[in-house]
Amino acid sequence: MFANYLIGLREGLEASLVVCILIAYLVKTDRREALKPIWIGIGVAVALALGFGCALEFGSQELTFEAQEALGGSLSIVAVGLVTWMVFWMRRTARHLKAELHGKLDAALQMGTGALVATAFLAVGREGLETALFVWASVRASSDGTEGPLIGVLLGIATAVLLGYLFYRGALRINLSTFFTWTGGMLVVVAAGVLAYGFHDLQEADLVPGLTDKAFDISGTIPPDSWYGTLLKGVLNFQPDPTVLQVTVWALYLVPTLALFLAPVGFASGKGKVKPADEHGEQGSQPSKSTKPADSSNATRSS
Repeated sequence: MFANYLIGLREGLEASLVVCILIAYLVKTDRREALKPIWIGIGVAVALALGFGCALEFGSQELTFEAQEALGGSLSIVAVGLVTWMVFWMRRTARHLKAELHGKLDAALQMGTGALVATAFLAVGREGLETALFVWASVRASSDGTEGPLIGVLLGIATAVLLGYLFYRGALRINLSTFFTWTGGMLVVVAAGVLAYGFHDLQEADLVPGLTDKAFDISGTIPPDSWYGTLLKGVLNFQPDPTVLQVTVWALYLVPTLALFLAPVGFASGKGKVKPADEHGEQGSQPSKSTKPADSSNATRSS
């Protein structure tokens, strides 16, 4: 349940921050007439994400067992790829996300109502679709026959909405770079479990061999139906009898990805020297090429 709460919190907070930035900018610049199309775009994006999630859940129930496993495994791998890209992207752009959104919003204001709806829809819709896909894959991987995983996701999203409101009202201030670093690292661990489970699904669908080749079996020590077995499965997608392929995939993903994400320099944090003029990361609506590495470097040090 905790892993699913974390997913709902992390993904929901990103969307909440985007909404807060868009709304606050229009209010502060006294362009309240543009709020309605922004809310329309946000509403359409949320409806699309919910529809996508429902289609995944109910559409897959009409398939055969092998088809369900093949679909679930394939989408789990896609979800892990998207969430991995997302945590690295947010790590690099968190400090200048506000300026970037302001630039896009200014351009949309000049183009008219349709552009405002599209801007809000694209900004929130991407987060919504990623969230729906990864939540579906994670809930499917950690499902224990109860509503716990889904409740965890909903609680995480509710917390994210509350935090977003508090941010907007100015009642809450946290170091977002630190927040996204810690939650991103934990999300990478969760993604590793989802990826391993996805490959197990492909094995059950007979698309990948090795279903009977167990790496180990400690079901006697950690029974899956025990409270601690359920806890480990809910938090880490732990399986007491994984296949050799599952363990291999889990390790090959987790170790290098986490190392890159937490690295002080390189892909996770950008390269280059910090220039004094770039330290705030908001020099205009569109960051220059030299701004991105400087901002990312600052984000790493502040975290």
